[in-house]
Amino acid sequence: MARHITTPDIAIRTVPPGWRAALDRYFAGLGQGVNAHLASRDRLDRILALNALSDDELALLGIARDDIPAFVFRDLFPT
Repeated sequence: MARHITTPDIAIRTVPPGWRAALDRYFAGLGQGVNAHLASRDRLDRILALNALSDDELALLGIARDDIPAFVFRDLFPT
């Protein structure tokens, strides 16, 4: 008798080199004692999508690449 084994869909999201450190610096700069990993995991897709845009496309949104973390978390940590 054949057994059918199912596995859950696994989505692996990779963060470009330097982005984890950039997020850590952003949260450290807030001085809020926020765990960057826990706060960013739900918004990682947005961060990666913005990072994939060109500098010109980001400029059309009114942000620079270094401002992506602040832009993504602006509702939680307004400046």
